[in-house]
Amino acid sequence: MATTQELHEVGRMPGETATDRAERVGSAAYRIRHHALTMGEVQGQGYVGQALGAADMLAAVYTDQLRFRADQPDWEGRDRFLLSTGHYAIGHYAALAEAGLIAVEELDTYGSDDSRLPMSGMSTYTPGMEISGGSLGHGLAIAVGMALGLRHRGSEARIYNFLSDGELDEGSTWEAAMGAHHHRLGNLTAMVDINALQADGKTDTVLRTEPVADKWEAFGWYTQRVDGNDVGALLAAFDNAAAQAAAVGRPSVILCDTKVGRGVPLLENREKAHFMRIEDHEWRLCRQQLSAGYEGKAAR
Repeated sequence: MATTQELHEVGRMPGETATDRAERVGSAAYRIRHHALTMGEVQGQGYVGQALGAADMLAAVYTDQLRFRADQPDWEGRDRFLLSTGHYAIGHYAALAEAGLIAVEELDTYGSDDSRLPMSGMSTYTPGMEISGGSLGHGLAIAVGMALGLRHRGSEARIYNFLSDGELDEGSTWEAAMGAHHHRLGNLTAMVDINALQADGKTDTVLRTEPVADKWEAFGWYTQRVDGNDVGALLAAFDNAAAQAAAVGRPSVILCDTKVGRGVPLLENREKAHFMRIEDHEWRLCRQQLSAGYEGKAAR
């Protein structure tokens, strides 16, 4: 029988079926979305759509993949999750609360004065926040350095780097991708949230990056593209990435097609969705739609 500490370190529960595993992660994704709405209402606006869209990705990482100790955020043996997209912090905080690294009650302080939860993620403030994201295009380079350092020390810890499709506009991202393959960093997995939207508009009108999968493959990465809002597909992709790393020792990337505002139809259909202003009377409707969709899915 695994101890509580061991369960924290391996993420998934021992002896569970694939269906149980997907249901557990799906439930965590629902709670992450609920937490994100709670935080968004504190400010009345923010990057709520990204948090809702990426909730399944974050749930899969934090409740199934990462080895960590909730009571020891700086445990040396932990896997590292790097949020390159600092404005996604609202979703990351929700995942940290779900993982027990911060208290759920603290989410009510989001973006407030003296809060440990600023609107853009900063490692100096928040337990479990490994880097200060913000200016896009730096996360993967940092991840490569961390992965090299951990391997040099003989650590078995892994690096998971969360990027956005907008970051693929940045040349530094591709320099880092080339370096990761050169150094055969099998301890590095990148996750790209492809929601087709960035601050200046639709991604393909700002700078066309497709065919994205072909580019990553050409840079030597083990590449998979999945529906980032399909928990079962995400878990299978992580399993494949782990097997590939063990077999040939090369970095992996999971390209995740997601929907901004996923789970809340009112927000899924917003024209201006990168940074949302949500009216006071709409928050209750958002929660109702989220709950109805989750309960309807569970009933099927």
